[in-house]
Parts: sequence; structure tokens; C-alpha cells
Amino acid sequence: MRKFANRYGRLGTETAFAVGADAAAWSAQGNKVYPFHLGDMNITTPDHIIDAALKAARDGKTGYAPGPGIMPLREALAEDIGMSRGLNFTAENISVQPGGKPVIGKFLATLMEEGAEALYPNPGYPIYESQIEYLGGKALPYGYVTTDSGFAIDKAEIESQVTNKTSIIIYNNYQNPIGAESSVAEMKWVADFAKKYDLWVLSDEAYFEVRYSGMSKSIASLPDMAERTVILYTFSKKFAMTGWRLGCAAGPKAVIEAISKFNTNQESCSNHFVQMAGIACLKGPNEPQNAILDQLKLRRNALFDALSDIDGVKVSKPETTFYLFPDVTDIFKRLGYTNSAKFRLDALHETGVSFCSREHFGRPLPGEEKVFIRFAYSGINVDQILEGLAALKGFWE
Repeated sequence: MRKFANRYGRLGTETAFAVGADAAAWSAQGNKVYPFHLGDMNITTPDHIIDAALKAARDGKTGYAPGPGIMPLREALAEDIGMSRGLNFTAENISVQPGGKPVIGKFLATLMEEGAEALYPNPGYPIYESQIEYLGGKALPYGYVTTDSGFAIDKAEIESQVTNKTSIIIYNNYQNPIGAESSVAEMKWVADFAKKYDLWVLSDEAYFEVRYSGMSKSIASLPDMAERTVILYTFSKKFAMTGWRLGCAAGPKAVIEAISKFNTNQESCSNHFVQMAGIACLKGPNEPQNAILDQLKLRRNALFDALSDIDGVKVSKPETTFYLFPDVTDIFKRLGYTNSAKFRLDALHETGVSFCSREHFGRPLPGEEKVFIRFAYSGINVDQILEGLAALKGFWE
């Protein structure tokens, strides 16, 4: 039998799903599980969005749609993204996608030559690393340093890696898994860095609207950045639509046309009646989205307070995303662990609490000494947060 293609061996995965398999196996044995591992949502999509999809399906919107997306949705996205980010977008700047994730691979396939280098955040969303390497690029990870308010990009590390082969930087402000939010100065630094080395920028803005105070800002809105930046936009988090698979790429017209060509080659088009639901999202009332954020904020506060109450946990309280990324180094060492997988699985088996380790978000960087874990609170209610963390506190202390 012939072997698999060599490039397949370079393809990674979203490793949080592997943690989910461990949790599911433990639950199948009759054990209680508190699911902090996967950034899915147990909040139902608002009714007016579901109603719009059902109506569209009944009205016959069940066939093929244009590859770049239906024009009313592209126009609505151009208006929404443009107004919220201070950009002058039209439908030509939008390519509708079956989720936000496809934007990563299509962006890289369009703009990264084989053998070229791409900078990406680590810890970060593992699909960046996977797609860079699968498509024949060299993945250059950059990390973060801890600050009094959370995390900041390690600028020196980025500067030390860039070469004449570096063509791309992936920038995930409002960051998964660490919840980091760039200061104005940090975002400007990233923009100046991209311009200095003439880099394309993929700005992953999946959590742009998931924030509890303040205002989000896009790097594409800074001077001379719109022409070199593609925005990854998704409905998944903003409207509790993780399973609907709807998003878009937004950026320079020529790049968007190329990305839409991949649409035609790979999936033909995004689901027509789901696109109609997307219009209802953007044109509908704000109250359902505000209610989603209110629920998430209550969960964040409950989780932050419970984690802060455990001796040996150091955790910041980000105003964006639905993740906390605590430093548990003191607990790890006090309990005599040397392996993060055993640390995670022991917590699951002793308390039912399921979380991800730092290793699930990219290969650890040289010199990392602290032990971090990620808690997602988008798929677990406040009472379960408190119950699970009480069990974890008893085990760790």
C-alpha cells in the first residue's frame, strides 16, 4: 500500500479536542466532569437568528450560493466590520467563509511561499502552527512575558527571529488562550514592525466583540495597515454560533479575491441559509448579544474569584475572551509533579475538573519555566464553576 503524502505528517490538530476525549471517557464511566477544556458555548443561539435560518431554508435557500458569499451578507459584514474598526470596507473586501478557521489556511496559501517564514503567537491557537508547517512554511513562534496586568508580547524575541525570509506575522489580539489584550503602544509596535519588515498580517479577531469593558481596536485601523492586513472574523463567539460555521476574511480586494478562489476549489460556497441567518445577526437587535456577554461576565467573575482563592494560583482578569490562563507553578512543584499531562489527568480523575495545559497551545518555547493552564468558561454555568473549583481547591491544597 502506498504511504501518505509527506505533507500530511506536518499537519497538526486542535489539541483541546484531545483533552475533550479524556473528559468524555471519564464521564462515560459515570463520573462528574466540569468542562473547562474546550472553548465551545452552552449558550443557545438567539431565537431571531434561528428563525431567520429556518425561514430561509423553507424559502428554498438550500442550493449553491456565490463562492465569495451572498451579496447582502458581504455588504452587511463590510458595514459592521468597517464601522466597528474605523475602516472603509465594501463587499469587495469580504469573502464569506464556513467559520473563522478556514481564513488561516487560505490566507497562508495565498500569501506564504514554500520555505518562507511566518511568525505566530505561542502559546496560541494551535492551528496557526499546523497550517504554516503543512503548507511548507517555517513556523517562528513568539511568546509573551508576564506583567502586573496580564501578558505582553515578547518584542525582543520577535526581533531576534525575523530574517529576509520572513513574510508574515499572525497577530491575535484578545488572545486565545491567554486572554491578552495589547496596549495602544504594543499594537502600534506590532504595526511598525510589520511595516519595517514588509510583512503581511493576519489579524485574528475572533474575540473582538467578546469584551466586558472598554473598546476593542483593530491593527488594520492604524496608518498604512489596512493594505497589508487580513482580518479573521467569525460569528461563533459573538452570537453563540460555534456549530453554525460562519465567518469571513476581510482585507485588501486583491487578497480577498484570491481567498475566494480557494472557496471555489475547496467547498464551493458557505451554506446559503446560514448566510441568511448571518444577515439577521448583523441587522438584528443588540439585546441578545448583550445577554450573552452578561452571562459570560458572571462566569468570568466567578471563576476568577474561585481561582484567586486557591493557594498557589496566580491569575489575571482579562476584559476580553472567555479564558483565564493561571500560573500554577507553585502548586505543580509543591505536589511534586514533573509532567503536565499527569498534573492535568490527576485533577480530572480526583475532582472532575477538565482543563487544558499550556502544551495544548503550541510547542513550549526554550527557557519556559512557569506552568500555566487554561480554563474556558464559555461552556459551564456559574453553579458548576463554583462546585468544580471547590473540589479543585480541596485537591490542590
